[in-house]
Amino acid sequence: MSSVSTRELTYAALFTALIAGGALVAIPIGSVPFTLQVLFVLLAGMLLGPRLAALSVLAYLALGLFAPVYAGGTSGLGVLLGPTGGYLWAFVLAALVTGALSAPGQASLARFVGAGLLGLVPIYALGAVWLAAQLHIGMGTALATGVAPFVWLDVLKAVTAGLAARSLVNLPLGLPSPQRGR
Repeated sequence: MSSVSTRELTYAALFTALIAGGALVAIPIGSVPFTLQVLFVLLAGMLLGPRLAALSVLAYLALGLFAPVYAGGTSGLGVLLGPTGGYLWAFVLAALVTGALSAPGQASLARFVGAGLLGLVPIYALGAVWLAAQLHIGMGTALATGVAPFVWLDVLKAVTAGLAARSLVNLPLGLPSPQRGR
């Protein structure tokens, strides 16, 4: 396993903060709130690669155990284990998938957006299964309340993240070079 540079840690921390900031925009839609977290999780994967993006999300989840950085300013283990906890845990998988499928050195807008859309799959899958188990509802109800209302919004977030990544990837920002397989 390779070490993480100061620059890489700085970018991971930046995305941890962006994900936390995205959680402050929380509009309740049934059992699951609309937030901007997904936008920043996908963007982290696109720009940082799977390893650093997952690190960023894990740091966010750990921070939320003690600081009110989950949706709507909530915190604690109860949120991670509650009805929406599956969505939060799935952010790690989404960052890994999006990061693995994005290749910034050769990334077109279509590749970034495609990676973002596929990054939504683990969020929906784990989130809906967890929601159903926590609320003792059927999968149909979980999909109808915890996925369906968000699909068009999340597609918009994936496209927005792809546009942002495509614009940022070639700027001289000193972004880490995501190495696949590190």
